[in-house]
Amino acid sequence: MTKEEAIGYIENYGWSTTRLGLERTRELLHRVGDPQKKLKFIHVAGSNGKGSTCAMLDCIFRKAGYNVGMYISPYIQDFCERIQLNGEYIDGDSLARLTEYVMKQAEQMEDHPSQFELVTAIGMLYFCEIGCDLVVLEVGMGGALDSTNVIDPPEVAVITNIGLEHTEYLGNTIEEIAATKAGIIKTGCNAVCYDGAPSVTEVVKKVCAEKNVPLKCVDFSRMEVISSTLSGQTFRWDGKEYELALLGDHQLHNAATVLNVVEAMRERGWKVPDEAVKEGLRDVRWPARLEILGRKPLFILDGGHNPQCAEALANALKSLLGGKKVVFLLGVLADKDYPHMMEMMIPYAESFVCLTPQSNRALPASKLCKFFKDRGCRARWCAKYESGIKRAVEEAGERGIVVAFGSLYMAGHIRTEYANIYAK
Repeated sequence: MTKEEAIGYIENYGWSTTRLGLERTRELLHRVGDPQKKLKFIHVAGSNGKGSTCAMLDCIFRKAGYNVGMYISPYIQDFCERIQLNGEYIDGDSLARLTEYVMKQAEQMEDHPSQFELVTAIGMLYFCEIGCDLVVLEVGMGGALDSTNVIDPPEVAVITNIGLEHTEYLGNTIEEIAATKAGIIKTGCNAVCYDGAPSVTEVVKKVCAEKNVPLKCVDFSRMEVISSTLSGQTFRWDGKEYELALLGDHQLHNAATVLNVVEAMRERGWKVPDEAVKEGLRDVRWPARLEILGRKPLFILDGGHNPQCAEALANALKSLLGGKKVVFLLGVLADKDYPHMMEMMIPYAESFVCLTPQSNRALPASKLCKFFKDRGCRARWCAKYESGIKRAVEEAGERGIVVAFGSLYMAGHIRTEYANIYAK
């Protein structure tokens, strides 16, 4: 089996679809030797900021000298992004070999695993085989019944910012969703909770009290912002100065969450020097999150895809760009609350260029274009990513600004096409 054959098998297997529950994952992992029981984890759940939080933690613990695995979803450009070791994607040979092994076990199961369950098993085997000291594990969807929750108590369970999402699976209120995500908190771990809606924090506090789990609620008042520019951010936390490579106020809040996780890990005996924390925050990279792809014009790519992300982007545009109007390059999924998202973008827009993300859930670019024209905005749509990028750059001009936004399904293609067009 080749890397391409492995990815094809994982992505195209048609026996099973996503279904919340742990039975299939438990059976599959048991069949391959329960590798997850030989690993230690930081487990991260939430609606927004999970990936950025994972990336910061991964970088910090690598700087501290640990052998660190990271499991994330979805990927931006390369499927192998989902399974990383010390910042490097799983190699094609390992992916092919482990997929072939897991495939043989999966096909013996009466109830075949889903795509996510297959990848989870492959990742656990890889991390175990390679001898990871620590795995930063991102929840796929929800918490309690997500495949990643087959693990024993993690070192720290992290709850990032929570909003309304996947209501057909997770609950109809923010409190119900919080309860589902708090399902990753288990007796024997520590917990850290982003200080968001008070009702969410109360849900997490209740779960921690019931399970006798020490909880740190992030206190943003401990942070003093020194500067925030397109080159990065500087802040003080308890009097110590840090640089953060990621942009936007929301990333400062994610960094505060990460610093609380570091404190919790130190309490559990993990050695994390101050210098490792400083270097990790300074050097972290996370694609498609307020990522600057070019400077003439300024071209910013953000994979945000829900109202909370749109609000964070709007705040960033206001603080970083000083109210300058931008050309938006947009594509959205039809099942997202895109009207709410787009209404937040209109005040910052010079014009809109609309694309269709490569997903069977995508809203056609022509319909998104009509949405904007019905509201008196300048808008046009393009059939291809390449033509959309060129049109947005042309409309912005060398001194203008392009912001690509709306869907992670689109972000990877924008990143690839932009590099192909403007590579020096």
